[in-house]
Amino acid sequence: MPLYEYKCTKCGSVFEVLQKVNDPPLKKCIRCQGSVKKLLSPSALQFKGSGWYVTDYGSKGKQPPNPKSKDTTKKDPVATTEKKSPPPSSSEKK
Repeated sequence: MPLYEYKCTKCGSVFEVLQKVNDPPLKKCIRCQGSVKKLLSPSALQFKGSGWYVTDYGSKGKQPPNPKSKDTTKKDPVATTEKKSPPPSSSEKK
């Protein structure tokens, strides 16, 4: 059963009540019989862990390809050509 929180508009007290979802909301304060207002409170449900179904229980062996991992760098055509030795100078000719 859900736990609902109420605040009295007359005395200002805040209290919690276990009620079924189909039960009508309270109209009177349990302390002073003043009118009450239902409060919205954060859920007690907390998600902890590394992720959801896909990351926790999915196939561990098959990973989708990462588009950023492809080698998109272009090779420099000048750097890949063989460097030729300079022609012999006139002093080397005999």
